[in-house]
Amino acid sequence: MYLTSFPLLLLPFAFFNIVIFLLNIPLTDPVFTLPLMSAPTMPPVFDRRMTVTTGDLIVAIGMLLLYVEVVKSARPGGKSIMDHVLSFILFIAMAAELLLLPRAESPTLLLLTVLSFVDAIAGISIRPAQEKTLVLEHRDRAPA
Repeated sequence: MYLTSFPLLLLPFAFFNIVIFLLNIPLTDPVFTLPLMSAPTMPPVFDRRMTVTTGDLIVAIGMLLLYVEVVKSARPGGKSIMDHVLSFILFIAMAAELLLLPRAESPTLLLLTVLSFVDAIAGISIRPAQEKTLVLEHRDRAPA
């Protein structure tokens, strides 16, 4: 309950900044490889590999956390106004860093900024729909 007002997309944004500014690791460095099949055979033969880079991993973590953020905003208690404000501030910070810092210009930050925008808009658009549903349910239960 304590982390309900915490924007989870701050985690991949912070990880991105640590990788870029503190560790000086290129986002194209491979982290691991996934084995892939070239054709469905029995027994399976994994003869191809797909490399997952640092940037790919950061975006994948961001996508998973976006799902958690949308679930947080869609739950019956819903997100408070402070959650929406923090999500919007995070979106502005990501967009400002993307536009103003040449070292941070990358597709990874662009995709994280898009995820943050989707989080801010989804939280705002889900909340009024819930309130209308609650009002309609309350009216249906009123005695005639």
